[in-house]
Amino acid sequence: MSADTPAKNPTKTHNLRVDGSRLWSTLMETARFGATPAGGINRLTLSDEDRAVRDWFRDACEAAGLEVGTDALGTQFALRRGRDMSRKPIACGSHLDTQPTGGKFDGILGVLAGLEVMRSLNDAGIETEAPLLLVNWTNEEGSRFAPAMMASAAYAGEFTTDEILAKRDAKGVSVGEALESIGYQGGEPVGAREIGAFVELHIEQGPILEAEQKTIGVVEGGQGIAWFDGTVAGFESHAGTTPMPRRRDAMLGLAEFALAVERIALAHAPTAVATLGEAEIVSPSRNVVPGQIRFTLDVRDPASAVLDAMEAALNEAAAEIGTRRNLAIALTRIWRKEPVPFHPHLIAAVDGAAEGLGLSRRRMVSGAGHDACNLAGRMPAAMIFVPCKDGVSHNESESAEPADCAAGADVLLHTLVTLANAPQA
Repeated sequence: MSADTPAKNPTKTHNLRVDGSRLWSTLMETARFGATPAGGINRLTLSDEDRAVRDWFRDACEAAGLEVGTDALGTQFALRRGRDMSRKPIACGSHLDTQPTGGKFDGILGVLAGLEVMRSLNDAGIETEAPLLLVNWTNEEGSRFAPAMMASAAYAGEFTTDEILAKRDAKGVSVGEALESIGYQGGEPVGAREIGAFVELHIEQGPILEAEQKTIGVVEGGQGIAWFDGTVAGFESHAGTTPMPRRRDAMLGLAEFALAVERIALAHAPTAVATLGEAEIVSPSRNVVPGQIRFTLDVRDPASAVLDAMEAALNEAAAEIGTRRNLAIALTRIWRKEPVPFHPHLIAAVDGAAEGLGLSRRRMVSGAGHDACNLAGRMPAAMIFVPCKDGVSHNESESAEPADCAAGADVLLHTLVTLANAPQA
């Protein structure tokens, strides 16, 4: 590795770009792990498919000269040494797990772009002052084990390691058992590895950048999220003999409440969103008026005050509908994450990198939760977005352009180099 650093030879990194074709090739290569017939990926966390892509990632990182370690929750860390190893590493990364019908870019882009950054710096013989660190966080998606983003949350101190290891999937398998079965319960204590700053590249998972024909989203923070479990209690009765006015139909109560959810979210447009994601009739039957329903509700907005107002309005609607229809509609908040502002210095570094590369950009807030949102409570963090086709994500048709992926990786590269070579405070 060359002794010339960007500080001594600024031209060397000014013109540096990643190998976009190599990045695209790795994206397509890793898509075979858990590939679905419809062209997507089913790579649930800690599955055999996840083990396979982790093995590939470990081998690719070691081939790039990185030092790979794994913590007790299976998170993989790949270190590129710097000139001053006393400095905390500047980190990047995301996740390699997917939804059951996921795509080729959600999470994976951030990890493989980080690998491409390391490879490109190696190719150019560039050494940074601070070391660089690439991270694959375990279980970002939360589709097999809840909560989502569990490993980064544990790293940030929101859960203990034992609490996460005890979480179980729908089949009763614990995180600890799943880690042991694929051989990825590492020896590093969770949270012991210090990180100076974290930058995450991700597809936007929304339509804004594509609609505005912008290449880069400079993410200023993540919006707040509140999750609720709900029940509607009515009364089961015969579908053929119970007159309509005498029914206590839980399904109709939920239908009316669902429309109230839409109305309340629209009242706080354009920022608020709310989603009834699951609904289950207890003991369903074709010829029985539904008496018991369980459902889930996801509410999001960039402002805490709006989350408060929406929760109050939702409870008021549940009470009013329940009284009028002779039902009991209960809403229980099970989790809330406050809006997360990213670090101004890192936001400026991302913005400056995009400007220096001549890329169109806009400031924005992340509508989805990401590992960077958890990590922002422990260290300076920021995110870079690139467009995805039609704003579609968590879907097998999820797609992004090679040029946009390469542009995002270029911004990541220049952001990391800037941060790693910045004078220590």
